[in-house]
Amino acid sequence: MAEIKERLLPPKPASAANLREVSYRPPTSGRQPFQGIDVLGLKKRGQGLRSWIRVDTSGNSQVIEVDKFTMMRRCDLPARDLRLLDPLFVYPSTILGREKAIVVNLEQIRCIITADEVLLLNSLDSYVLQYVVELQRRLQAAGAGEVWQSEGELSRRRGGRNIENMFGNPSPDYLPFEFRALEVALEAACTFLDSQAAELEIEAYPLLDELTSKISTLNLERVRRLKSRLVALTRRVQKVRDEIEQLMDDDGDMAEMYLTEKKRRMELSCYGDQSLLGYRSTDGALSLSAPVSPVSSPPESRRLEKSLSIARSRHESMRSSESGTETQSIEELEMLLEAYFVVIDSTLNKLTSLKEYIDDTEDFINIQLDNVRNQLIQFELLLTTATFVVAIFGVVAGIFGMNFEVPMFNDPNAFKWVLIITGVTGAVIFFAFLWFFKYRRLMPL
Repeated sequence: MAEIKERLLPPKPASAANLREVSYRPPTSGRQPFQGIDVLGLKKRGQGLRSWIRVDTSGNSQVIEVDKFTMMRRCDLPARDLRLLDPLFVYPSTILGREKAIVVNLEQIRCIITADEVLLLNSLDSYVLQYVVELQRRLQAAGAGEVWQSEGELSRRRGGRNIENMFGNPSPDYLPFEFRALEVALEAACTFLDSQAAELEIEAYPLLDELTSKISTLNLERVRRLKSRLVALTRRVQKVRDEIEQLMDDDGDMAEMYLTEKKRRMELSCYGDQSLLGYRSTDGALSLSAPVSPVSSPPESRRLEKSLSIARSRHESMRSSESGTETQSIEELEMLLEAYFVVIDSTLNKLTSLKEYIDDTEDFINIQLDNVRNQLIQFELLLTTATFVVAIFGVVAGIFGMNFEVPMFNDPNAFKWVLIITGVTGAVIFFAFLWFFKYRRLMPL
């Protein structure tokens, strides 16, 4: 990873180094002011300059420093779209298709994808660096960037018919540059969320099993924190899933994201306008140099009308072919989104199953606690009944302890009979209560 950082983040130029030395001139006291604060970085942020990683269609990467307004003009984006990429703000996952760019905000991957390049905010996050390396690997493995551009130049020199033949019938396995970059971003986001879900599962299931066997305050606190993390992760996964599903449901948004197709149409329209203007200028020059004759003018006008009709028919055929390729490209993008929709939906199902397992564990714990509470209530009921029976002996003792003469006190066996009668009466009352509890099903006896 250190090599990747060194390759993507080259050393600063000499001017920046000199500026840093001037900015960090130590005071006479020898104490470093603003320790831990990058004054140069603060100055750049004040000026609006930000460091971006640029990856072109050939897989070459470089670090550029561009301010906000230059980036807005370069990618034809409004300011609110650039705020989605600001690391100082926390925005939910979003994929926006604009006229000349695709704004992607998926977890740590925050980038702008155009038909010719990918621009990422320069970051030391390992997932961002892995995204750049994976994108470079795939682009270099495809090896179609420079060949495509050279063939496009040759075709433009040969004529518009060759351009139509090259772009009008693309290969069914061909994915444009922006879709390949979007695919790597979706794969990185889905992989990151799935790895977090897997880590949460590995931590959750043993903890929940331990909680079912031993209910303690420490285990309950750990489960509470685990559930909070699960809810936050589920919300993020649900947002990514909803964003992909929303794109799949809207054909207009998917067609808007086909940047290479729109760029090709613009180039073809510019080429057609230039060829038509060249023909008109050539025809005008010929008409000026040639003598004016009423006989020769009608064939020239007919020839011009014929050329215009041919150009109009070619334009209509081009539009019909473009509509067919647009439908095909929408289907290709839809299949791409559907593949990652299945992946993110599987991750969401894992988290849903884990949440259901937590809910089942909570229900099981509540049942256990209710059972213990019922046992305590039953024990308390038995103690209350026994206390009532013992209170009978207290009543008898209080009666015979009063200061009055009773002839039964003169009998030596009277005390014995009082104890026997009182004990039997208390036992009968106690068992009568037990039978009543069993009859009412208040206690399993």
